[in-house]
This record gives sequence, structure tokens and C-alpha cells, in this order.
Amino acid sequence: MAAEQEAAEAARLAAEKEAAEKEAAEAAARIAAERRATDRRATDRRATDAQAHAAAEQQAAEVAARLAAEQAAAEQLARSAAVPPVTKVIKSPEQTVVMIADDSKVVRIKTGRLLTKHLYQVAVAEDGDDAAKQIDASAPDVLITDVEMPGLDGFELTRHVRDNPRTAHVPIIMISSNGSRIGEEASQAGVDVVLDKPYDEDALIAHIQRLMA
Repeated sequence: MAAEQEAAEAARLAAEKEAAEKEAAEAAARIAAERRATDRRATDRRATDAQAHAAAEQQAAEVAARLAAEQAAAEQLARSAAVPPVTKVIKSPEQTVVMIADDSKVVRIKTGRLLTKHLYQVAVAEDGDDAAKQIDASAPDVLITDVEMPGLDGFELTRHVRDNPRTAHVPIIMISSNGSRIGEEASQAGVDVVLDKPYDEDALIAHIQRLMA
């Protein structure tokens, strides 16, 4: 009987141990499943937050771009309204102011004498910066510019003139030792005529007369 009791007790303890191990395994599996579910929810939440953040940034960028475009359009409209349209006026040479922008004193003197010979009024600028300041103060009727100059070069000076509604109409003649090579770039900048150095004097006068006609 004692042996049977001991065997029964041992069997009971074994059964209890097995049940406890099974319960512990089930609890561990449940905890692991809950942890995986929590991790999935956290991952999904981060993904959702990231998408929402990206969408918000895109919307903000679109709004900013739209506002910038509207502001630029409003500024352009204001500039257009502030500057009356330019009416083409036929002027005689005596009434026509031709500016020479060149850092070469020799070129300024030579071209100035040619223009004076044909009765044009002459304004001179020693470089691009000097020309831009003078033009902003009082626009000439025609601008003759070199390409390579200190400060603003000929292309930058041309864009400066074209970007200002008050001076955008001014005809521009560019004189360069590489006239045939810069033609396309000069045209894109807004130059009307490109002449090679040394330029033909009769051709220069003819271009001025045509541009002022």
C-alpha cells in the first residue's frame, strides 16, 4: 500500500509538473503573440505617421509654391501697372542718346567720335556696373556694349536692361572679337545685333538707324 501511495503521489506530481509546464508554454506563447501584435501595431503606426508627415510636407510645399507664384504674378502686375507702356517715338540723330559701355578708353573714344560725326548724342560708361547705374537713372535710346568688362559683363548688363520694364525696350548692340561664336547666347540674353571687332563703321551706323526707325 505504501508503494502504491508513493507511486500515486509520484504520478500526481508528474501530472502537475506537466500541467504547469504546459501552462507556462502557453503563457509564453501568448506573451510572444501579444508582443508581435504590439510590434506590428507600432510599425503600422510609424508607417501611417510617416505617410501623414510626407503628405503634410507635400501639401505645404504645394501651398508655398502656389503662394510664391501668386506673389510673383502680383509683383509683375504691380510693376506693369506702375510703368506706363513705352510708345515708340521716331527721333532724329540729334535727339538720340547712344551709350557706349566698354572698359577700353580707346574704343570709347573711337566709337564716340564716329557717333558724334553722325550727330548722335553720346554717353559713355567705363564698365558694366557704371552702365547699369547710368541706365537706371536715365535710359539711353541705344546701348552699345562690349562683352568682357569688370563687374557686370555684356551679357549680365543686357539681362539687367531687359529685366527692367522701364528699359526693356532699349535696342542693344554687342561688339565682340568672337561675335560669330556668341551669337546664340547673345540672342538669348536679349541682344538685338552682334558685331565683330573691329566693326564696320557704316554697318554700326546702319544698325542704329534701323533700330531707331
